[in-house]
Amino acid sequence: MKNRIILLVAMLVSLSVFAQEAPLIYKVTFRDKHQSDFSVNRPEEFLSRRALERRQRYDVPVTDDDLPISPSYIRSLENSGARILARSRWLNMVIVELESNQDSDQISRMQFVERMEEASTITAIKKNGKPFFMVEQTDIPFFKPSPKNTSTAVSFDYGPSLNQVDMINGLPLHHDGYTGKGIIIAVLDAGFRAADTMAVFDSLWMQNRMLGTKDFVNPGGDIFEPSIHAHGTMVLSIMAGNLPGQLVGTAPDAGYYLIRTEDGTAEYKLEEYYWMMGAEYADSLGADIINSSLGYTEFDDPADNHTYQDMDGNTTPVTIGADKAAERGILVCNSAGNSGNSPWKYIGAPADGDSVLSVGAVDPLGRWATFSSLGPSSDGRTKPDIAAQGQQTIIATPWGGVTAGNGTSFSSPVIAGMTACLWQAKRSFTNMQIISAIMKSSRQYNTPDDTLGYGIPDYSLAKSLLDTTDVEMGTLQIYPNPFSQSIEFWINLPDHQKVKVFIFDITGKQIFFREIELFKGISQVTLENPVRVSGLYILKVQTQNESLVGKIIHTQ
Repeated sequence: MKNRIILLVAMLVSLSVFAQEAPLIYKVTFRDKHQSDFSVNRPEEFLSRRALERRQRYDVPVTDDDLPISPSYIRSLENSGARILARSRWLNMVIVELESNQDSDQISRMQFVERMEEASTITAIKKNGKPFFMVEQTDIPFFKPSPKNTSTAVSFDYGPSLNQVDMINGLPLHHDGYTGKGIIIAVLDAGFRAADTMAVFDSLWMQNRMLGTKDFVNPGGDIFEPSIHAHGTMVLSIMAGNLPGQLVGTAPDAGYYLIRTEDGTAEYKLEEYYWMMGAEYADSLGADIINSSLGYTEFDDPADNHTYQDMDGNTTPVTIGADKAAERGILVCNSAGNSGNSPWKYIGAPADGDSVLSVGAVDPLGRWATFSSLGPSSDGRTKPDIAAQGQQTIIATPWGGVTAGNGTSFSSPVIAGMTACLWQAKRSFTNMQIISAIMKSSRQYNTPDDTLGYGIPDYSLAKSLLDTTDVEMGTLQIYPNPFSQSIEFWINLPDHQKVKVFIFDITGKQIFFREIELFKGISQVTLENPVRVSGLYILKVQTQNESLVGKIIHTQ
């Protein structure tokens, strides 16, 4: 009996020691951003000049959400024994590690703390998880189809990478000099092993278009070092690579920031907050586009797993972060996922975001790649939005030179890079207008599905669509007309204001009304199913200064 008691005591002591050693992780949300030296009236203190220029160009206001977290709040937490693991100014919160429950009690009583939520499983618990992209393949045989449009002048010696550019009809943009110059792309990824020494990136470095790096997983770390993951290197090569005869990227003249937000050795929820930190950093630097070949569905700790119901565009932290980046004028391009053949099968986060351009994968002949994740979002929206070559995509690796790889991680940068070229050509349009033109140009725009969304885009057509929607003051541009379900109009306003939208039938009876707040410049407004019966109608848009009127035709 005595031996049993001793054994029981030893077990209890062991469990107690284990409990004391287990980290205490909390999400701490603050009430406000008071006690801070920062002000929305002095945004140059926390946003770069280029970030402010982007906001001015697209009439995006600087709000309290953009203010850094109050430094005094951070100091108070650290003085109470908290170690800051992640932070978000957009959400005004931090993830902290505490040494004891006593520290937790002390912090929860602080007046500036709105709430504390235990998040004990949010950090890595083991190092054998499979990140979102780990089912992808590299070093596979090339496929060399003939160009689909042999009459198009070719400006670069693309080598085997020609097909991934030609498939989305990007050759005309490159030929006309739209190669991403002046556009900044932030690449959020898992690591960029050897990207500072590979020949495929020589021009990127020599022309000073490698604008900076940041590591949020291991602050201060070297994102190029030999043991770090090379996933970001491969992704970057699809956009920025320039090795004539072997690989030319879709945006060979753009500028790039390389930001590590993903731990390639595990899958845990803290990475979603690293992603948000990366997006906030990209915003502050003035990036135009974020390419994220990352996604979050299931984790090393099943307690943190998302459900398909979470893929509604509003639930996961990373999707909230992506949509907030889009609100600030950044175009977010994200891989749909590689779960098409798995039990999960659906898109991941943040590809479910309603302001995120999510990209599925096709093979070199334009057929759905069966690994590419499926839609729709759980709230019924078309996802993925579009698709590009993600099977046998030509990439560069630190170990095999130029090769081919499979994964939606590789279709997303094909699109992100070419989108930079389109935006270079049509700089006055907003991120969402650019996305809309890309989707309208896609092969399945009138018959979207759950595998390829609106299909493979045609970037030359997208540019033409934008060419025809340069709306002058005092005009109303309507598309499509006739229409069967949704109808869109473009309007150019001299300032930020509310407009009233009416639809009347031929007898003059009002059958539709909506008041909409629009920003200065060109705005695109979509009306979903505004009328039910086929016929001729009058669309009227009342601004503060004038009434704009157009005839519209509804067909079944």
